Amino acid sequence: MFKKSRRKIVATIMSILVLLWVGTLGVIYTSSYLKMTKQNEQMLKMHAQMYTLSGPFDGIKPPNRPFPGGNPEFDSGFVDSPMFRLSTFYTVAVSYDGDILEIDNEPPTVYTDDDLERLARSIVKDSRDNGTENNLSFCKIDKDGYTIVAFMDNTIVNENAMTLFRYTLIFGGVALVIFFFLSVYLARKIVNPLEESYQKQKQFISDAGHELKTPVSVVSANAEVLSREIGDNGWLQNIQYENERMGILVGQLLDLARTEDVTPQMEHINLSRLVDGEVLPFESVAFEKGLMLNTNIISNISVVGNSTQLKQIVSILLDNAIRHSKEQGEVRLSLIKEHGIAKLSVINRGDEIPEEQRTKIFERFYRVDAARNGEDKHYGLGLAIAKAIATSHKGHIEVNCFNGFVEFKVKIPAL
Repeated sequence: MFKKSRRKIVATIMSILVLLWVGTLGVIYTSSYLKMTKQNEQMLKMHAQMYTLSGPFDGIKPPNRPFPGGNPEFDSGFVDSPMFRLSTFYTVAVSYDGDILEIDNEPPTVYTDDDLERLARSIVKDSRDNGTENNLSFCKIDKDGYTIVAFMDNTIVNENAMTLFRYTLIFGGVALVIFFFLSVYLARKIVNPLEESYQKQKQFISDAGHELKTPVSVVSANAEVLSREIGDNGWLQNIQYENERMGILVGQLLDLARTEDVTPQMEHINLSRLVDGEVLPFESVAFEKGLMLNTNIISNISVVGNSTQLKQIVSILLDNAIRHSKEQGEVRLSLIKEHGIAKLSVINRGDEIPEEQRTKIFERFYRVDAARNGEDKHYGLGLAIAKAIATSHKGHIEVNCFNGFVEFKVKIPAL
């Protein structure tokens, strides 16, 4: 239970840290990418608008070089900015007929003229006016007689961005590992006081049960001797009745303490045979209440477990189902094996258990009907014992309600 709580605390802390880390990185890198893309697009448009052919080609005369400062889309000081002046541009002029008029690819360069020509022809045929190819951002502009395809080399920028991203992942991963061990430490510090308190509570129940066992036995023996001497007596009968109830309660407390604190001796058990044998005594009990006890037990289902505890969990579930069944109904018990799991199910027709109480009924002394106070010699410990037994067998117990039926199901790893 406490291991699960520690895991949940660690998982919660790490989930929050990972979400914050991923969210922060996502916002930073997304905003940076959008900003860089917009700047590249502006610089490419500026370069393309400023570019003119170096000479006439087949009657195409180079127009006057327009200065982008007259264009409200650009900042007048943008041309003189270091970012624009240090950027590497490649330009390919393509006629409307598809002929290459000029390639501006001043050395030293990363791309050959053939690479730029091939990319330019592909872009001219494409409907996009701007975009990215490999590490090149491109912009396509019509120049009244020919088309300019301008490229901007982002190799260095992309390499720097990838280096930054790699180091961010590395150092972020290291930080997450450090935070993981820190969260484990914090989870232990948080849960340890609760675990200590719980252990003290269990120890108290065990000690109290052992201490009460002797006086209960003494009272029972003395009451029996006294009844022989004075005969029937109402006061004495009350003493014997309440002492019997006290003995049952002490016995259940000791059963619960043993189940939770003592590691049971495990062995290979034919669960099918064990359940079948444990059902027999309850057939007469069910018959006295006007109930039918129907079983469906698949043969040769084996588990690793403790026979005493497994018999006890079957008895607890059958006793619980018979006591809470409506008259003239039936109790159904089934044992099947699915996907390597032995599933023991006990179903009875009874009042639906409210959703919010379906986990609480496995707690000690919890009763769905708070008005009942143990007059039926049951004190809300049976299902707590059943849960402890299921847990000690690396299993699970749950309750489901449907169509007027209540089902308790135990799942234990099978062989």
